[in-house]
Amino acid sequence: MTLNRNTRIAAVVAFLAIVFVVVPAAISSSGRFDLYYTLTSVALLSIASAGVWLTFYIGRINIGQGAYALTGGYVSAILVMNHGWSFWLTLPVAGLFCAGASVLIGLPILRLRGVYFAMVTLVLTEVARLLALALPITNGAKGIVSIPLPGALSVFGITLIPDFATLQNSRLAFYLLAVTLMVVCFAVMYRLVNSRIGKLCQSLQQNEELASSIGVNIAYLRVIAYAVSSFFGGVSGAIFAAISQSIYPSSFTVTDSVNFMLNCFLGGLGYVFGPMLGTLVLYFGWDLLFQTGQFQLLIYSGLMIVLMLVLPNGILSLAEMTRKKG
Repeated sequence: MTLNRNTRIAAVVAFLAIVFVVVPAAISSSGRFDLYYTLTSVALLSIASAGVWLTFYIGRINIGQGAYALTGGYVSAILVMNHGWSFWLTLPVAGLFCAGASVLIGLPILRLRGVYFAMVTLVLTEVARLLALALPITNGAKGIVSIPLPGALSVFGITLIPDFATLQNSRLAFYLLAVTLMVVCFAVMYRLVNSRIGKLCQSLQQNEELASSIGVNIAYLRVIAYAVSSFFGGVSGAIFAAISQSIYPSSFTVTDSVNFMLNCFLGGLGYVFGPMLGTLVLYFGWDLLFQTGQFQLLIYSGLMIVLMLVLPNGILSLAEMTRKKG
């Protein structure tokens, strides 16, 4: 038990050293500063995917995370552009707004199961896009552009985070922000899954009727898990809007929602850190296949099918399979 705990601590320390020290140093020495945007995107997509993974954890197939990412991006952009709010204040507000909306939406739809819940959530992303096109506050198809970079964050006169506009390399700042939130997100996920609430959520995945018969408030747990999931989506969408300094109705589509789900499948639904690995592999894998031209989608689809057949529990299950063989 102690060995396992020490191994986990060493793995966490190594991971933090890589993302906060090794990666910036390698990019700085190579001069490939464009990689900051790529890795920032991976970190933010993994946060949104983590939310989808959490709904899988309660036995629901969520294909609507794009709706909350789009909503979070618009909430942050509107508050910054129309009301002069600080980006740092809009970040939690965007997440909380999405969480609140998900509670209202989730109360009726979380009663559905399997493909029925998946179909409803799939529609949510398209509904969010159509609302963004129709509502005057979102500027329709023109979107919201020229969003200023995040300003300084000060507490009691002490500047904790400098104004991004004054930095020589704002991409590095966004990268550090994204990976910090990613680390916090997955730490929260790990703690939640290994808590009493996490064990109760796992019981929903296995048998809701049995869980209800022993006194588990399944409706409460479903709504809480869905709210946390949507919070992650809203926060990631808000940061995406700040990075691109714009937000459009097409910024997050049904395809993005499907990809969030695929990230979870590819990494491993049985592992908390599955969405992180799945996002990394899927993002870079798709870019590598770009060289194949018109065969990109065909090869990508074929590889995904093969991976699902060979590794039905995701890439992270490789370690467990190796351990069992050893």
